[in-house]
Amino acid sequence: MTVEIVPVTGLPEFREGDDVAVILTGPLRALGVRRGDVVVITQKIVSKAEGRVVPLEGLDRSAWVDRETHRVVARRGDLVIVETEHGFVCANAGVDASNVPEGFVSLLPEDPDGSAERIRAELAVRLGVDRLGVVITDTFGRPWRAGLVNVAIGCAGLPALVDLRGRPDHLGRDLEVTVVALADEVAAATGLVMGKAERVPAAIVRGVDTMIAPHGSAAGLVRPPEEDLFRSSPLQLLMEAGQARSFADGEVPHDAIDEAIRAATAAAGPGDPPALRFSVLDRAQTNGSLADAIAGGPERATLRSASIAIVPWLRFDAAPVEAERTHAEQERSLLFAGAAIEALVLALQARGLATVWTASTLFRQRETRDALDGDEGWFALGAIAVGPEAT
Repeated sequence: MTVEIVPVTGLPEFREGDDVAVILTGPLRALGVRRGDVVVITQKIVSKAEGRVVPLEGLDRSAWVDRETHRVVARRGDLVIVETEHGFVCANAGVDASNVPEGFVSLLPEDPDGSAERIRAELAVRLGVDRLGVVITDTFGRPWRAGLVNVAIGCAGLPALVDLRGRPDHLGRDLEVTVVALADEVAAATGLVMGKAERVPAAIVRGVDTMIAPHGSAAGLVRPPEEDLFRSSPLQLLMEAGQARSFADGEVPHDAIDEAIRAATAAAGPGDPPALRFSVLDRAQTNGSLADAIAGGPERATLRSASIAIVPWLRFDAAPVEAERTHAEQERSLLFAGAAIEALVLALQARGLATVWTASTLFRQRETRDALDGDEGWFALGAIAVGPEAT
């Protein structure tokens, strides 16, 4: 297969209200656009046409970044990596001051896939060409790799993903994990002719098999939270650990609980760690025995809304000592137990789960032990409500 990338030159400066398809029609016809071609356009011209270039009006860019942010992933100095409302994870929520007038910034299109489909449909009619694809691009950085590349933020008329799992490789072995991001590959290729300083905001990619798989959208390129191993930075998790977060419906994976408890146990300290154990309660138990044993109000409602609850227990008299443990030893145990609970919460949040720590069991030891058939000598250190994070 041979792929050709043709820059679309001579385009005017786009402004709010412009019809992108109308403006592209003449240049594309002159270049001989044909069946199966993919028209690739930059996010900037779509944002300009759709009125997504906004004035700063005395604000700095960070104010617009905050408005466009759904969730902060990581932050270091002035750089912030966020998840947008679209689900894209990118620097500064896609807010960009390049190639716009002084005192303005551009925002990402509100519905890039919808924009791509509207442009595709209109171009197909105007040019009389079927099987036409459209990709809208933006430049993103990548974890572990320096530099920027074009990626697809909008896609229509071609597969966004091509799932090759189950197909044989050239040696006859079945592929197990290979899913090709075709729309991103097309977008990245056009970066060779659509530089930010070249005034080339569009290109034709020719030779791509757009029928290799069912057509999709760029939204399909967003990794689901449950598959995201790097959902938040450790620093961001620490900053969010004390914030109450709401729960969505759904179950909590058993392996996530096992991992969190292992992390908690490891964080309890080497040598002579305190005696810790964890009660894991399902929704029926949190709705019943535990919630009824503690105080009412918001904490009870939090536990009832969670998929599971985890009650950490500490035993003060477990270490081998000749006499009753001293006050200093008890303080040491509590400190290490606190580190264990923090590790438990961070491990759960790293899996994209919402957590809320409640204190009620601290003040209702007998009721909690009775509700959970706990042994005398074990001290309940609150309860952590856990569930899928509401988006």
